[in-house]
Amino acid sequence: MHMIYEYWLAAVSGVPSGRKRQLRELAGNAEAAYYMEEKELRASGLLKEREIQAFLLAKKNPFREEYERMKKQEIHFVPYFAGEYPKRLCCIQNPPYAIYVKGALPEEGKVSAAIVGARKCTPYGEQMSLAYGEAFARAGVQVISGMARGIDGAGQRGALNGGGKSFGILGCGADICYPREHFGLYMDLQQSGGIISEQLPGTKPFPGFFPARNRIISALSDVVLVMEAREKSGSLITADMALEQGKDVYALPGPATSPLSQGCHHLIREGAGILVSPEVLLEEMSLCSEKVGQIINKNEKMLETTENLVYSCLDFTPRGVNGLSERTGLPARKVLELLISLELKGMVKEISKNYYIRT
Repeated sequence: MHMIYEYWLAAVSGVPSGRKRQLRELAGNAEAAYYMEEKELRASGLLKEREIQAFLLAKKNPFREEYERMKKQEIHFVPYFAGEYPKRLCCIQNPPYAIYVKGALPEEGKVSAAIVGARKCTPYGEQMSLAYGEAFARAGVQVISGMARGIDGAGQRGALNGGGKSFGILGCGADICYPREHFGLYMDLQQSGGIISEQLPGTKPFPGFFPARNRIISALSDVVLVMEAREKSGSLITADMALEQGKDVYALPGPATSPLSQGCHHLIREGAGILVSPEVLLEEMSLCSEKVGQIINKNEKMLETTENLVYSCLDFTPRGVNGLSERTGLPARKVLELLISLELKGMVKEISKNYYIRT
């Protein structure tokens, strides 16, 4: 029964998490805090006048019905003092009073990495995010991100493709899929990871919630990868928070003329690590990348000699048929034939007419 009151205290709006903790610790538990009279709240000296009024107003909310509705939605309520509350969150400034979870929480003691970046990313950024997400999964690294369009979703989908676990941190209630087009990812994450939010169930996305969400992404991660970002980007906020929390930050270099690489280049100038390849990063993180290398070698050995020649000229930057013809010395028609064969094997992808990248 007392958890209903813990939910009530967590749901009080307009009062910082720290002051809620102080009040709970003064009262002994949330139920005792609920029954404190106005004069007791004022005598505690913990709250400002508007916060006292917020507490009194919250008592009129239908929190018992909301709590039961949350349980029916299979949303797990985890307050800060619960044993399963992530230890990584305890070490940051202003940790959430409680989090709401669909699925599971990241495993304690297991390495976690955040993959974040631009919503409107390039095919290069998307493919690199998929590649890093999959490589992390195969090395046993948990992938943390915001389930947003572009880089976030690609990194998390890569992790699931690699058979690993990934966790989406939302800037809305855990019962709301945002963006809507990621509904498939939203459902898959609940089976192979989890959905986490500090916002109450039913809370709609709001711009102000996303910077706060970013501090949870960085807090739950041991390392943060920024794949593509403009010079003024929410991903840079995540990177700054990670640095404040003592985490390593890596950035993906890109074309000097690309606006989506300017934020990454800024981070590199400031001392962020440079992302060269998933294998190199895993080695730097002292994680076994042998499986990743075996998969790449196996794929290359399966190719015919001419296929391998074309494949070796491709990376995550789009290459045209004519350019590949010049580099390989093969006729353009033959190159196109080989690219179609590689595409059928799932090793390359046509991103625009006669332009291909590795997958």
